[in-house]
Amino acid sequence: MTKEHFDRRRFLEGTAGVAAGTALSGASVWAPAVHAQSALSFKPEPGAKLRVLRWSRFVQGDIDAYMANVKRFTEKTGVEVRVDNEGWEDVRPKAAVAANTGAGPDIILSTNDDANLYPEKLLDVTDLCDYLGKKYGGWYPAGEAYLRPDGKRWIGVPLGCAGAMMVYRESMIKAAGFDTFPKDTDGFLRMFKALKDKGTPGGMALGNATGDSGWTHWLMWAFGGSIVDANNRVVIDSIETYRALEYARELYPTFVPGTLSWLDPNNNKAFLDGQISVTNNGISIYYAAKNSPDPKLKEIAADMNHATFPVGPVGRPTEYHLFFNQMIMKYTKYPQAAKEFLRFMMEADQFNAWIAGGGGYVSQPLRAYAANPIWTSDPKNTPYRDAFANLRPAGYAGKLGYASAGALADFIVANMVAEAASGSKSPKEAAERAQKRAERYYKV
Repeated sequence: MTKEHFDRRRFLEGTAGVAAGTALSGASVWAPAVHAQSALSFKPEPGAKLRVLRWSRFVQGDIDAYMANVKRFTEKTGVEVRVDNEGWEDVRPKAAVAANTGAGPDIILSTNDDANLYPEKLLDVTDLCDYLGKKYGGWYPAGEAYLRPDGKRWIGVPLGCAGAMMVYRESMIKAAGFDTFPKDTDGFLRMFKALKDKGTPGGMALGNATGDSGWTHWLMWAFGGSIVDANNRVVIDSIETYRALEYARELYPTFVPGTLSWLDPNNNKAFLDGQISVTNNGISIYYAAKNSPDPKLKEIAADMNHATFPVGPVGRPTEYHLFFNQMIMKYTKYPQAAKEFLRFMMEADQFNAWIAGGGGYVSQPLRAYAANPIWTSDPKNTPYRDAFANLRPAGYAGKLGYASAGALADFIVANMVAEAASGSKSPKEAAERAQKRAERYYKV
């Protein structure tokens, strides 16, 4: 763990205890309208014990609420549950090792389409997902796209997504001449240039950041580019991609220095330090600032707001958000206990408390949970409510599977945009290299 990871995590841990407790207590009295549904439960095996590997929290309330639910599950079932936390970049390789060796955690909470790297190693959870979908208003399409790739069998249970919204300082964009956040890419570029001229630049990650480099997918899609077409034919080397990369070449000089090496924690730190006026991120920056005892951070929170990404020349939203899945490994000795654990965690009493405890850091995958009061109790939370509903899978416009998962894990799009934006390669050279890299995964 780097010092920066440690300092940031310690900071977030120390800022939000009271707020998280308030959110939890508020959520416990609310329940969504659900469809009539016969009860479903899975009887844990005698002596069952579970080990869960999940990504580390970016807001303390997330893990507080999650562990409170884990405790309730153990009290109800007698099943002991051990929860290990790792960074996003560390969960992926550990999950792959577990899948390939047939040993390790029983349940893994991972990101994007990692499940599609080893679908045959995962327990079929179709019965559980069908039950939850019928009871809670149905799954949003992205959940099915990621974890039901054949349209039939579910290979994991959608957990939600970390919404990637534009996080900005209202006073700074107004000082740069913008009363509202731009809704199109032309206005977006003009704003970034004006902010740089004012000495209050923006910045977005161009390193191999699991979550925050996802804006590069939005950029490619906004101009009509994509890695593959509907037939999984690699088409990233295209005029549409060149246009996106030309745009990136204009945008990048407005960024604060250092974004080529930024990972997921970097823009949070830069924003809260006042180094940047706008970035893309989950709600964690706002959560930390709002709940901090530091008056300077509370002042930043009061000046913050959130907006969806602007629409590009394609004329429609092209949102990228970090998808979270829940996988039960087929090698588990306790499949019934594992299914019961996920069922319990996704039911209204537990899931509502978790979303609220995390301050809206995760957007729900089931439609009924959009009514959770966390999304409207603070208007600045509301843009994150519909993140999962609007999520475009990273393997767009093709079918998800081994190829899409591998290409995403290899940061092909992020690297392409970084190369073109920084000038180390021309747009054509960067797209050609990305094409060759993608073709290693997609073999049609």
